[in-house]
Amino acid sequence: MKFPSVFRTAAPMRFDIKPRYYDPVREEIEQRTSQIKKDLEAQGLLERSDGSSQDIGSYGAGIRGSFSQHKGIKERDGENMFASTAMIRTFIFLLLLGSIFGYVYLGPVIFEYIAYVAALIGAIYFFFRLKPKKKNE
Repeated sequence: MKFPSVFRTAAPMRFDIKPRYYDPVREEIEQRTSQIKKDLEAQGLLERSDGSSQDIGSYGAGIRGSFSQHKGIKERDGENMFASTAMIRTFIFLLLLGSIFGYVYLGPVIFEYIAYVAALIGAIYFFFRLKPKKKNE
């Protein structure tokens, strides 16, 4: 049984290789077929099956310009900032760091102060959590 943890553990990497086979005869047949299709489409004797204006043999057309159109990392809409795992880890780290330095400077009385502050924060959290929301908001 696995206990819940705040920290993410690394999963073992799996080695999965998919062999590729090269058949020169088949490759030549596919190149000829694509060239004949392009010639027939240029002459108007064959209609495009997908209805696009992109060449059949151009592989780089979909990649070209993709990085220039990147808009960056999207921000999360409507998600609570305190719900993220990184924020929870930061709060736990600061709590531990504060308790260690408090123990060094104030002694064991720091744990009572931390308990009072945690109880106060918990009470405020549950007060706003259980408070009924207004209908017009």
